[in-house]
Amino acid sequence: MLWYTLNMKFIDRPIDINKLKWLIEHYPITAVIGPRQCGKTTLVKLLKAGHYFDLENPRDLVRLEHPQLMLESLRGLIVIDEIQRKPDLFPLLRYLVDKKQEQSFLLLGSASPSLIKYGSETLAGRIAYYELTGLRLSDVGASQWKSLWLKGSLPLSYLYESPLSEDWRSHYITSFLERDLPALGVTIPSYTMRKFWLMITHYHG
Repeated sequence: MLWYTLNMKFIDRPIDINKLKWLIEHYPITAVIGPRQCGKTTLVKLLKAGHYFDLENPRDLVRLEHPQLMLESLRGLIVIDEIQRKPDLFPLLRYLVDKKQEQSFLLLGSASPSLIKYGSETLAGRIAYYELTGLRLSDVGASQWKSLWLKGSLPLSYLYESPLSEDWRSHYITSFLERDLPALGVTIPSYTMRKFWLMITHYHG
């Protein structure tokens, strides 16, 4: 089962983990896409993959300086996190899965348009996508609907107690506006986008 842990609290996400296992079983390459901090890395680590590469980790980047030599020798489930940082891996993955070796790949990426673009261009027919969002009401229990509604469905925001939860969301929004949206190709200034968000929030009550 999949658990998020924080201050001895646990949340099971069986729908996501079971669906992901099914995709891995039926496709040579599975991509998990979704916003930052929605739980992609935690979800995947609970699958106990034999090999894990995080492309935000300098050590793993060094390990993949010669990716074909590294990946060709591996077997089982191979996880590559933040795959959009190294798009030159996509043609290699196509070559490896077409060799039908005893290996499968699980790709994670926050900048989902980039991941979908590279995957669609290079891995068509070989890749399945799974969009991970936040916690479901069934994950936290129907009695917790108010807390889920007020704190949002991102795991850390939900699990933190107030006022830490509000503080976490404030920093998350700043990072999303100033880092993630530009990475997705949005050119609107972060200050303008924040004002737009506030306007929408007031409009919807």
